[in-house]
Amino acid sequence: MRKQDLHRIHDNLWEIPQTHRGDMRVPARVYTNERMLEQIVSDRSLEQLVNVATLPGIQRYAIAMPDVHEGYGFPIGGVAAIDPGEGVISPGGIGYDINCGVRVLRSNQTLDDIKPVIRKLAHSLAREIPSGVGRGGNLTLTKDDLDRVLRDGAKRAVELGHGTPEDLRHIESEGRITPNDPKYISDDAKQRGHDQLGTIGSGNHFVEIDVIDTIFDADAAQTLGLDENQIVVQIHTGSRGLGHQVATDWIRSMIKAMPKYGIHIPDRELACAPVQSDEGQKYLLAMASAANFAFANRQLITAGARRAWSHELGTSARLDILYDVAHNVAKFEEYDGKLLLVHRKGATRAFPGQPVLIPGSMGTASYLLMGQDGAMRETFGSSCHGAGRVMSRSAAKQKINGHELRARLEKMGIVAEAGSLKGLVEEAPEAYKDVDAVVGVVAQAGIAKRVARFKPVAVIKG
Repeated sequence: MRKQDLHRIHDNLWEIPQTHRGDMRVPARVYTNERMLEQIVSDRSLEQLVNVATLPGIQRYAIAMPDVHEGYGFPIGGVAAIDPGEGVISPGGIGYDINCGVRVLRSNQTLDDIKPVIRKLAHSLAREIPSGVGRGGNLTLTKDDLDRVLRDGAKRAVELGHGTPEDLRHIESEGRITPNDPKYISDDAKQRGHDQLGTIGSGNHFVEIDVIDTIFDADAAQTLGLDENQIVVQIHTGSRGLGHQVATDWIRSMIKAMPKYGIHIPDRELACAPVQSDEGQKYLLAMASAANFAFANRQLITAGARRAWSHELGTSARLDILYDVAHNVAKFEEYDGKLLLVHRKGATRAFPGQPVLIPGSMGTASYLLMGQDGAMRETFGSSCHGAGRVMSRSAAKQKINGHELRARLEKMGIVAEAGSLKGLVEEAPEAYKDVDAVVGVVAQAGIAKRVARFKPVAVIKG
């Protein structure tokens, strides 16, 4: 893709017209500024977005957020709304980490309160919340127990003693997506997930202690119980190996099914089936079940964070859920009186008045935004989900020295607890876009407004 293939709509929105390629059903739009557009055209993300614009039933536009980068089938940072009557469901539009998402916990401490014990807090969090590739947790479930989690999500975790009913009020969909059916999740997927609840895994997943360094909207912040110098905890993870296997199983199934439905796509990674087909309906039930596993996972991680908090700060120290939102999921939503199936892959739901959680890299800021009316008009209620990679993990390992990175983070006042230097290096700040610029685009485009900015003081990674 070349920059000249795009038409500027305004300073923060560019369009690839439907005439760009004969098989496009709708135009493709990318929210970005001109400087970041130079980065975006350097990978395959916009070619992937054009491919998304060919999907049967797609409505209005294929959309990319400013954190967009190359993914599997769909670009990461991609949004597509599909007419469920005539269109398709594509697992590549949700991703392998079904219901990867972010949860923010609000503490009743300030930075001064925790300064003397930051290292101890980070170490306690790392002890309570296992991390790393394939790493299991302290809770091992039988098949029947796991099925109950897949059906009931965070609600089941609360029933097992890992939280309170009040927690559920602050989670998207109250931590449970319906309808769902665990019988459409394979035994292989269940085996991979049976001991992974309460764990963050590896890659860009983390638990982070942050301080609120800036309040942009005092009224919104007050409504959410936030103030400057207050400490919050971010949790970023999803459905672990279970979700990955669900995606693998159903992508394979849909590749086999497409000829039966006469579906032709430009990239087999966009494997799909009609929403109303047997394969489409079963995948949606499996996806919802895997999403519930992720909600339960973040609930158990919250319980671990609360144990660490209490251990180091005393029983009066609190961590309350501010909000929890998915950024890899498909949901049925109504726009202009029409029910649509909105695929969000690396994109956060941004309904008006709803918190939008945007983690940065471990050495830069994160943001809490609030959805605006513009998102409903322009992006099917969607915003960005993070900073977005500009450097591959392999490139980061070649260019960045792990010991120097750890020393640099320490100099910045950030305590890093990581399972390996390799894992730390792969997620170095320079591997990501400028999160301030990414958030600036969605704010200026009227998609979501800035409420507060977080700066890290300790990070726990696999």
